[in-house]
Parts: sequence; structure tokens; C-alpha cells
Amino acid sequence: ELQRAGRRVYLSVGPHDRPPRAYRERDFCWWLGVLGKWDAQAPAPGTEHVTIAVSGARGGQTIDFRRLAAQGMTLVGRTESYRHGVMTFAPDLAKNIARGDANYMSVLDEADAYVARNGLDLPPEPEARKIGPDPRCMTDPILELNLSEAEIGSIIWATGFTVDYNWLKVDVFDERGKPKHQRGVSTEPGIYFLGLPWQSRRGSSFIWGVWHDAQHVADHISTQRKYLAYHASAKRETKVA
Repeated sequence: ELQRAGRRVYLSVGPHDRPPRAYRERDFCWWLGVLGKWDAQAPAPGTEHVTIAVSGARGGQTIDFRRLAAQGMTLVGRTESYRHGVMTFAPDLAKNIARGDANYMSVLDEADAYVARNGLDLPPEPEARKIGPDPRCMTDPILELNLSEAEIGSIIWATGFTVDYNWLKVDVFDERGKPKHQRGVSTEPGIYFLGLPWQSRRGSSFIWGVWHDAQHVADHISTQRKYLAYHASAKRETKVA
């Protein structure tokens, strides 16, 4: 949007997955579902902080960093530091984009195999496999940038968010401040969590997948209430006897 508005944009690109926004007339949420991606129970080693690069802008488009560069955006590696007006970047831009491309192609491969295996009548999409040339900002990456000289006056940090549980005065957190729980059921009676990253699966922190954990927590609450009701009933019967 900033680039389309005529602004010069530098984009810091970190490790990421970039599934197709849609492929063979199916949305990527559908593909990640039928391919079991939402139900992955733990991130692969070294991918704990890898995000999903996907956009719903203008009806939804597959994120293609090479295309953005071809349109005039300058890509840089993961941001490392800022000091005295100079921002530095890791020399990992080409690696991050190549890794994202590999993830993209792997989803297409799995999707094609799923279509063939299940005999689905979904039209082929060979154009989706075309990868553009590496832009100059990839082959000769910028490793540091003087913001004043580059006339950069605004920085948008798209780094996600963290949580602060200081208001919750119960002993349900570990030494790092993260909840201690089993699928959202904490060690403190009556305290539950939902929407945590990888709470039970990849989809736990997404609207698409949080219902699995919500159902588990609701079932747990219902079961505990039945235990308490049984306990109260047993006490009454004991008194009568």
C-alpha cells in the first residue's frame, strides 16, 4: 500500500513460509487444512520463529518478494541493529527468500499430489510455478543504511506482539513468564488459556484452528463440573446415611 501510494519503501525480510494465497481454485486455508499443516503439533527444529507471509489485500494475493522488488521496493535482510542513525541488516536476504520459495514450491507439490491421489477435478496452474529473476537488491544486498541520507522518516515495525500477564496474580507461569499448561488447562484451578502459539498445533493461534483447543478446554470444564457435582451429591448421601 505504501509503495502504491508513491512512497519509497525498504522491506526487511526475515525467515518465512509463503504459501500460495490460492492454488488450483482453492484458498490456502483449505490447502493447509487438507494437507494437515494446521494440525502439525510442533514446529520443525529451527523454525520456531518463522512466520507465514500471506496477504488478503485486494482480494488476496500470493506474496512474491521478487515481484515487489521488480515494482520498485528495496529488499534488505533481517534487521539487526540501529545505532547513531544507521540501521544494519543481516546478510541473509537471499537465503530467506530462497527458503520461502522452497516452502512455496513444496506446498504446490503436495497440493498436486493430493489432487492426483484423490482424483479431484481442479484445473492445473502451471503459471504458479514461475519464479522471477533475482533482483539486484538480492544479488548485491544492502547491509547498512543511513536513514537520514536515504531520507527515511518513518519505520513500521511488523514484528508481531508479545503478552503481559503481570495483572494475573496466580502461580501459573514459568521463569520466562510463559503459561504452564496442558492444552490450555493451567496448573491453577479455573485458569485457562486459548490462542497461544503452538498451544497444541500450528493452528492454535489462528481463528482457523483455535476451536480445537476451545473444545478441549470446554470439555475439561464440563468434566470438572461433573466431578464436583458427584462430590457434592456423595456428601449429601453420606449425611443422610
